[in-house]
Amino acid sequence: MARVFVITGPSGVGKGTLIRNLLSRVPELELSVSATTRRPRPGEEDGVHYHFLTDEQFEQRVDEGAFVEHADYSGRRYGTLRSELEKRTAAGAPVVLEIEVQGARQVRETMPDAVQVFIVPPSREALRERLVGRGTDSPEDVERRLGVAEQELTACDEFQYRVVNDRLEDAVSELERIVARELRAG
Repeated sequence: MARVFVITGPSGVGKGTLIRNLLSRVPELELSVSATTRRPRPGEEDGVHYHFLTDEQFEQRVDEGAFVEHADYSGRRYGTLRSELEKRTAAGAPVVLEIEVQGARQVRETMPDAVQVFIVPPSREALRERLVGRGTDSPEDVERRLGVAEQELTACDEFQYRVVNDRLEDAVSELERIVARELRAG
């Protein structure tokens, strides 16, 4: 079976940016497109950035067992569709999952061989600045995400690898080293 890389960390830590850079450096990696009940942000496309589902559609898929993992996060639901992951791994492609901490824990239970990486902000203040600076969330959503982030940061020791996203280039290089090491070992 192809390697699965779980990249997690609090909202606003830069998971998406790190993964985009990682994918450009390690072209054999494929990104699994997650499902969510949140509304698309400007420029996001269904099936490309996320599979955007209604609450009812999401719940139906939960009932059908269609998710490898799913979680409630900051008032929204997110999950990895089993079909999305199986399509990529069956083709032999190593896959990256960008998921929340709750989901990463579920994947650890069902896929113990998955490589788990926790992205850490350089500081809590830097995390706040990133969430505010991206301009995609209301002040209430930013505060809710920061509250969840506080809880999630206490979980970083549960994960096989930790990468501090202080300087983007350094963090991407560290992720690339982890992936290369695990692909060689895999």
